[in-house]
Amino acid sequence: MINLAALWLPILVAAVLVFIVSSVLHMALKYHKGDVKKLPGEADILAAMRKAGATRGDYMFPCPASMKDMASPEMIERYKQGPVGFVTLYPPGAPAIGKSLGQWFVWCIVVGVFVAYIAGLALPRGAAYAPVFRVTTAVAMLGYAFSNVTNSIWKGCSWATTAKFVFDGVLYALATGATFAWLWPAAA
Repeated sequence: MINLAALWLPILVAAVLVFIVSSVLHMALKYHKGDVKKLPGEADILAAMRKAGATRGDYMFPCPASMKDMASPEMIERYKQGPVGFVTLYPPGAPAIGKSLGQWFVWCIVVGVFVAYIAGLALPRGAAYAPVFRVTTAVAMLGYAFSNVTNSIWKGCSWATTAKFVFDGVLYALATGATFAWLWPAAA
């Protein structure tokens, strides 16, 4: 067993590499550009939301009062009429990109810590590149590649968009696995 302190370098280097890979994917390749669409009649919808006092939070529409209400004839008719969906509202103001990037980097470290923890339990010091790569890539895949699948299952997000995020996550996992394999502690 290897303790987390012995794996601080691959945790940090992997976080930096994932951050760089994600920056390239989102800023240079731009294949995520079509992931979201502008609402038709956006100005009117936003004015109505302001007038209604909608504040920061996650909303579902139409939104039943209970599970029992979900099956009521009135709710079923509202679902049929549509639209049906989820929306997340942020606080007013320009998007806080710096804050989001900081949180993303912290998330990369958190994934790295769990990768290190599991790999440290499963692999000895001096393990060969291939087993370290396989274990750490598989664990990182769970944190990066599959975390968006539930949005398609439960919130109706496009499976095409989710597939792009899964692809991104596979690349992040490969970068993480390669980093851990490269920097894995030598035998004592």
